[in-house]
Amino acid sequence: MIIKTPSRLHMTLIDLNGEYGRLDGGIGLTIAKPNLVLKGEPSKGNISVDFNSHITDKNIRDTCNEKILSSASKLLSYYGIKRGFHFTVEEFYPPHSGLGSGTQISLATAKLIHEHLKKDQYASKLDNFDSEISISNLGKIIGRGGTSGIGIFSFEHGGFIIDGGHSLKEKKSFSPSSASTAKPPSLIGTYNFPKEWDIVIAIPNADTSVTGMKELDLFKKYCPVPKRDVEKLSHLILMNLLPFLLEKDIESFGNVINHIQNLGFKKVEIDLQPEKVKSLMAKMHEAGAYGVGMSSFGPTVYAITCENTTEVYNSAKEAIGNDGIVFITKAQNHGYELQE
Repeated sequence: MIIKTPSRLHMTLIDLNGEYGRLDGGIGLTIAKPNLVLKGEPSKGNISVDFNSHITDKNIRDTCNEKILSSASKLLSYYGIKRGFHFTVEEFYPPHSGLGSGTQISLATAKLIHEHLKKDQYASKLDNFDSEISISNLGKIIGRGGTSGIGIFSFEHGGFIIDGGHSLKEKKSFSPSSASTAKPPSLIGTYNFPKEWDIVIAIPNADTSVTGMKELDLFKKYCPVPKRDVEKLSHLILMNLLPFLLEKDIESFGNVINHIQNLGFKKVEIDLQPEKVKSLMAKMHEAGAYGVGMSSFGPTVYAITCENTTEVYNSAKEAIGNDGIVFITKAQNHGYELQE
């Protein structure tokens, strides 16, 4: 059984102030490439991981091993089942680049195991086995979505996504997903992204990864963000970004994306970037991109374009040179694909 997942752009967290009774919330976009392709089959013994011969990067291999083993063990432990599974990573993309690889590999692992367990007569008869379990509940079991639900809903639905964050009754402090035990947030909505709009992705070689204690410390240091920023950001999303998307007004949609980079926690994330990332964003905008933003903590930068895609691509390529990668993709308005 093989599963193929998209990647995602995390455009911003919405509310890291919390005064109105909720935390987090976010907007994001599912993109058609890069992809994760993972093969999984029952096996004798324990959980094992193999790689296509072209995947030689040690960081990618280590990340995949860690996420697959963790996700598999959590799901099997939840059901009280001991089973061996063998996974082969056929395609993957750089972790800690702002494209959500951790959530995709974790959910892909859990989904493959769950699909195989549905065929297992013993497993399918367990009292706690839900053959139609939602992706959100799978995410809860394996510990994903404690802050943002964009990765989970990109995996399941695709498109442009808005999630509703967490009530203060459930999550009482500012923390990244890696340090949160909250369940995945509620989905407010997914919306088709125009097929005629292009997305230029630029990933400079820059050490902007924020994980573990470093990420937790940043949340503690910079939160709560100003309430005024949250109010303005919420208004921009509800009354500008989403309507302009539905109206396919790329110029106005892009202009809102530009404004978002200077508000709330997104401003914090960008202020922490090296000059090469900030300069790249400026050059892509100067080349004619309607909107330019940074995904998560970077270093991935994205530009929303249409008729000027080539100019924006060339500008990013010139800025990065051989010190990173640039490619053109589209939004993906559906989630994972499963092939038996």
